[in-house]
Amino acid sequence: MRESEFLQTLHFNSLRLEDGSVVNMSVPIVLAIDDEQKAGIGGSTAVALVDSGDNPVAILSNIEIYKHNKEERIARTWGTTAPGLPYVEQAIAKAGNWLIGGDLEVIEPIKYHDGLDRFRLSPAELREEFTRRNADAVFAFQLRNPVHNGHALLMTDTRRRLLEMGYKNPVLLLHPLGGYTKADDVPLSWRMKQHEKVLEDGVLDPETTVVSIFPSPMHYAGPTEVQWHAKARINAGANFYIVGRDPAGMGHPVEKRDLYDADHGKKVLSMAPGLERLNILPFKVAAYDKSQGKMAFFDPSRAQDFLFISGTKMRTLARNKENPPDGFMCPGGWEVLVEYYDSLAPSESGKAAAPVPA
Repeated sequence: MRESEFLQTLHFNSLRLEDGSVVNMSVPIVLAIDDEQKAGIGGSTAVALVDSGDNPVAILSNIEIYKHNKEERIARTWGTTAPGLPYVEQAIAKAGNWLIGGDLEVIEPIKYHDGLDRFRLSPAELREEFTRRNADAVFAFQLRNPVHNGHALLMTDTRRRLLEMGYKNPVLLLHPLGGYTKADDVPLSWRMKQHEKVLEDGVLDPETTVVSIFPSPMHYAGPTEVQWHAKARINAGANFYIVGRDPAGMGHPVEKRDLYDADHGKKVLSMAPGLERLNILPFKVAAYDKSQGKMAFFDPSRAQDFLFISGTKMRTLARNKENPPDGFMCPGGWEVLVEYYDSLAPSESGKAAAPVPA
């Protein structure tokens, strides 16, 4: 981004295009450089962008270098400058003091060579796939966790609702986040392996489901970030977006409370300029129904019948190689989760092992 785009994103959550129209843009996409890199660029008007192997992947021309005001960026994006924000510590605090923007020309699509590139479909490729499948509605579901049967219930129920609305072939975009996530989140390679098992076991229908990696890093920036998540899905061809409680939220890094109001994400999405084309579908709370032995929508009139299995509880069960209640997650998917946590078990030396790629 150029400085004008950076400032519009931070202060207006939108960009004004050359034709005068306004599009939603709530999270800046920027490239930080340090003093040494800035000096190396000197008076050049273009730079090459390279991958981890130093292979050119893009050209940035008519460049503009401007100050990276980190405090302003953090305050406007997260609404706080409290210490302990995961993405800030990972990607901003130690980043360079300058930002570089310009006109971007892509030479080669980014490849990670990690066995998952087949899942990294661009927005144009996704739109082509939905056309190929004759989708008359596309509903997107983002997650950064393994899929359990509660998630699946939300997705299949959404398809049922769309069919009742008159759509003939609604297609699900299962769009797991593929960039940075917190250390306690399951790594992408293991999540993708688990998602494949969910499709293999028939929990989700492969004929009406497209699985693709959303390459964005997770900012945990609540209502600000969830607008970016929604806008990106519009670009990919979605016209319905499933939103739950506290989307993109996290616990306050210092105080014992949530950083954002749990309902503000879906409220902001319903009002955000530039997102009018996207139909927001707030999802109902799903929990394990002990009386039926499966995940079901929570019924407050018989609350005693429901068991809420938190992410912490799920991780504890998987680490201990214990099974969750029948009907919580498909057996193949659960086996992948157990395998992942088993890969983290301390070695004979007593040191915790690094996670093994799936």
